[in-house]
This record gives sequence, structure tokens and C-alpha cells, in this order.
Amino acid sequence: MSAKIVVGIEQTSAGERALAWAAQRAHQFERELLIVSVIGGALGVVGEGELLAESERLTEEWLTAQADALRPTGLTVATAVLHGDPVTQLAEASGGGEMLVIGSDYRGPDQGPARGVRGIRIASAAAVPVVVVPDRDVTGGTGVVVGVDGSPVSEAAIAFAAAEADRLREPLIAVTVWTPMAAKPRNALMYSDAYLEALEHAAEETLALSIAGLRGKYPDLEILTKVMRGYPSAIINDLAAEARLAVVGSHGRGAIARFFLGSISHEVLTHLRTATAVVR
Repeated sequence: MSAKIVVGIEQTSAGERALAWAAQRAHQFERELLIVSVIGGALGVVGEGELLAESERLTEEWLTAQADALRPTGLTVATAVLHGDPVTQLAEASGGGEMLVIGSDYRGPDQGPARGVRGIRIASAAAVPVVVVPDRDVTGGTGVVVGVDGSPVSEAAIAFAAAEADRLREPLIAVTVWTPMAAKPRNALMYSDAYLEALEHAAEETLALSIAGLRGKYPDLEILTKVMRGYPSAIINDLAAEARLAVVGSHGRGAIARFFLGSISHEVLTHLRTATAVVR
């Protein structure tokens, strides 16, 4: 794998945020940066050729300007204008790289509707970790939050999060969330203490097994663990609000999958609280 970060951007404030995040990481860890913009695929209608050619020219000029502004910082920067479906093109462009960075126009709670559908599709299609950056200031956060559910995908997310936290010299915050069986409408369930304790104990075991060995591999890494009752995406986003980075696995299914129901990565991405990496 080459030490290259690919960032897919549009001429929007969200694109600018994504580029700034990717450039900072590339500079900090001495990575090459590839800035990519995708122009929609051709439909074959009359007059389309001239329009696409002009769009490509303007996009190339804009990307060149972005690259020229970054090169004085010492970054090695390349650009590419691609054509077609953004999901497919960005997934292919990131192949062989270290990560793909994209922006989202979700600005946070009470700042408009949830966003992130394209980001979810890209994260599902890409073979590398995808970092989605919200369109708001995410500086000042502390720690790398990672969701843990005991699945192989979760293990990959933990490995990525631990490496990032160690590089950034930030604490790793590993969280496992357990959720009691849902009651049907108008049919309130009374949970026994034994039942709730068993769920919590299962979550504690899952978390302990998932992070076993990290302290040996990263002796200087501060590792904080949290076992919490609730719904995973809501708790992860609450913790992410104060974090530098959040990390989730996509399509997690594991020993306590029933407590990690649904597409958690989907729900986290549609309500971004900080820069969030999705790892497969």
C-alpha cells in the first residue's frame, strides 16, 4: 500500500473542509495527496460534449489552484478529474491508497436535515478506510472514539483507531453499547436485574477481548473503555462530539450483534459529530 491519501472534493464548503483535513493529515504524517473531482457521466445528448469539455477545463483549473496553494507547505500533491458515477470513480481512485477522505454537508444537530447518503455508498464501495468530514469546525476535540461489537469488522476498526490514536498521541476511547430486548408497542416489558446484568457482563467481556493485546502493541497509548446501555449510534455520536476522530466498522455482525442492531455506520454518518472513519 502506498503512503497516499485520496481526497474527493467538490467546489463547496464541505469540499474545502475535507481538503483541509486531508492536507493536514498528509503533512503531519508525510503522505502524498491526490485531489480528485468527479464530473457526472455523459448522457449522449446534443451539445453535451462542449459542456463537458468546459466543465473539465474549469475543474482542472480549480484543482490546480488548490494543489498550488498546498505545495509551498512541502506536500507532494497530484490532481485528477474523473468522469462518471462519483461512488464508483472515488472507490477506484482510492484503490491502493491509505485512505479516502470526503466531505459531508451535515453541520450538526439542529442545523438542518441529516446527510451522508453518498458518503455511505462510497464507504461501502471503497476498499480502504473512508473518512467523512462534516461541514463545520471539528478542531479542538480530544481522543479517538471507536465502536466495538466483537465482529471481525469491529476488530479492523479497533486496529485502525488504535494506530491513529497512537500516531496522534490521543487517548483511544473504546465503547461497547448494550441494548435490552425492545418491547412491542403497548406491551411494556419488565427487565429483571439478572437479565440486565447478563447483558452488561456480555458487553464487558466483548470489549475486554476486543482490546486485548493493544497495551502490549502500543505501550504509550492511553486506552479508555466504556460499556454503556443505550443505542450504539446515539452513544457513539455523543462521545464523538468531544473527540478528534470517530471510527466505526461497516456491517458489523458479531457475538453481541443483537445489541449492535442495524447499520450503525449508516446512522453515525447521517448525524456526523466529528471527522469519522468507516473501516471494512
